[in-house]
Amino acid sequence: MNPVMMDRMSWIAYRDRIAEDSPVVFLPCGALEQHGPHLPLGTDALLATAVSAGVAARIDGIVAPALSYGYKSQPKCGGGQHFPGTTSLDASSLIQITRDVIRELARHGVRKLVVVVGHYENQWFVTEGIDLALRELGPACPLRVMRLEYWDFLTEQTLARVFPDGFPGFALEHAAVIETSLMLHHHPELVRMDLLPDDGPAHFPPYDTYPPRPQWVPPSGVLSSARGADAAKGATMSQELTERLVAAIRGEFAD
Repeated sequence: MNPVMMDRMSWIAYRDRIAEDSPVVFLPCGALEQHGPHLPLGTDALLATAVSAGVAARIDGIVAPALSYGYKSQPKCGGGQHFPGTTSLDASSLIQITRDVIRELARHGVRKLVVVVGHYENQWFVTEGIDLALRELGPACPLRVMRLEYWDFLTEQTLARVFPDGFPGFALEHAAVIETSLMLHHHPELVRMDLLPDDGPAHFPPYDTYPPRPQWVPPSGVLSSARGADAAKGATMSQELTERLVAAIRGEFAD
């Protein structure tokens, strides 16, 4: 088995893998933001990396270090910027960091890149970074990029098993059952189940205000209850994510 994590490889081993095998390289994109009292601030990057590593192990890929800072946390899906520890980037900064990293990977000779978004608010700014990088590299560059949000690969059947009382939607799942279960599966030592709050589900009006109103968000930062989360659900979701992502990536990059 080849090593999976890029930052644990020597430059020579990395160079040879890229030149000889043309592996799929994964770029996880997370955030540093509050995830309630029971999950760590780095949950988004940790999970995007764990998902990427599970898939990379199956297809002999390489996982680059995560982009661990994300776009500003929004009240309706991340709780907002008023929480201590939430440390965010302006949109232009995230766009440029994404562009720079992709441009560097192309310089290394990477031809197949999967950008795995683990922070809801990152989506369009990461997309812009991809677009700018490819525009700068030009049409002759052989690099091809997939961008995905890993949660989109969970099927309705699995969500129905994880949420027997009804799925509240991905936006309200911030620090709730999905993320808590996946963290219990991948990083149980970082989860404090004894600190689970009883907040949520949050109820937001169909509009936003600026400056945002912190009082819209439950004091714990959890937008719907994480009660019912467990490692078995995390394992079920992780297995499905791996299987479906492997199939999608193999299909997209089939020679």
